[in-house]
Amino acid sequence: MGIKSYAEAGVDIEKGDRFAQFIASLKSKAVSGDIGGFAGGVEIDIARYKRPVLLSTTDGVGTKLMLTRQFGIYDTIGIDLVAMCVNDLIVCGADPLNFLDYIACGKLNPEIMEEIIKGIVKGCEDAECTLAGGETAEMPDVYNTDDYDLAGFCVGIVDKDKMLPKKGEIRKGDKILALPSAGIHSNGLSLARKVIGEKDIAGRKELLKPTKIYVKELKKLISTGFVLSAAHITGGGLEGNFKRTIPSDLNPVFDYRSWETPDIFQKIMKDGEIPEAEMRKVFNMGIGIAMAVRSDDAGALVSYASGEGIAVSVIGEIA
Repeated sequence: MGIKSYAEAGVDIEKGDRFAQFIASLKSKAVSGDIGGFAGGVEIDIARYKRPVLLSTTDGVGTKLMLTRQFGIYDTIGIDLVAMCVNDLIVCGADPLNFLDYIACGKLNPEIMEEIIKGIVKGCEDAECTLAGGETAEMPDVYNTDDYDLAGFCVGIVDKDKMLPKKGEIRKGDKILALPSAGIHSNGLSLARKVIGEKDIAGRKELLKPTKIYVKELKKLISTGFVLSAAHITGGGLEGNFKRTIPSDLNPVFDYRSWETPDIFQKIMKDGEIPEAEMRKVFNMGIGIAMAVRSDDAGALVSYASGEGIAVSVIGEIA
């Protein structure tokens, strides 16, 4: 066949090594000094925990990747990748410790990969965790030249007694409080992209807005002791995700008029003539995090959040 090297087969080891060196060179407290080794980790302050539990998450960003390629905008998708993992940890009460990424591509394009990594580092900074390592795989026989895919992995830690949800303490009449989303986040893009066509530049760019990272806000709210459960609102919508955090014999009752649905969801529903019930099942509809709080504690938590500059509102109750 005439192919005598790995590079001729489509894999450039030297380019991959240079990319790893680029990551290690980034000046950020969120980048581990062990980048480039066989494994990466972070030191645990064991004196801080009585019964430490390690929790782990993994996720991707779905077809939002296709929008980054359409516009040549790659510096925010890494934030989405981190957010989808760390938000799942913090709603369990766990502080994110370290994050790892997996990037697969048809051909390693340093300019694109560096932008993606910058977003991942920004996400780790916002989540107060460490980028401990990762893997970049150049696979020309699997992906087309301009194709790439992302996966993220994160480990967090929490004291067993402080883990959420505390289902045994949730009762009928407890209130449901919420933190707003930043838009569509990283769910439902397969539907949204088909509704908002490629010629609708403004609409499609709105879909690229990165997923909000809630770690700093939720650390403060959970520290009050008022939060009994918390749900990260992703695929499955508000009701589907929140029901996972409360006892099976209870149900959430939401007041959908209590918050303003972002314009992007109104646009998707109108342009695609999508039933409202389907919209609520697929998208977050403006709610990023939902929390169960005792009825007597709801006012105190809203007041505390306001003093900390955190937007929290009551959106329903447990029935």
